[in-house]
Amino acid sequence: QVQLVESGGGLVQPGGSLTLSCAASRSIFSIYVMGWYRQTPGKQRELVAYSTNGGITNYGDSVKGRFTISRDDAKNTVYLQMNSLEPEDTAVYYCNAKVGLDDYWGQGTQVTVSS
Repeated sequence: QVQLVESGGGLVQPGGSLTLSCAASRSIFSIYVMGWYRQTPGKQRELVAYSTNGGITNYGDSVKGRFTISRDDAKNTVYLQMNSLEPEDTAVYYCNAKVGLDDYWGQGTQVTVSS
């Protein structure tokens, strides 16, 4: 089992940057896939980015080229660096880990992009 805690959300102006952190309660070295999802009211939760322990990354079309996911195994932490933020990026962002047959989720952190 693994517990996930997100942090780093907040209010940022359009064009600004923000970095989210996901701290895991155990080593993430052996976790094949860790990722970030986001959700707004009335909309399905969507994939933002994921990273495998083999170095493969993938991004949703709407954030490709603007967001970067990274894994720091020494700190048991996954990051999401968000640049050139747009109002459409406003959402609750959730950290996810796929461990065997189970999915683990953090509590979410709010990101609001507004002028």
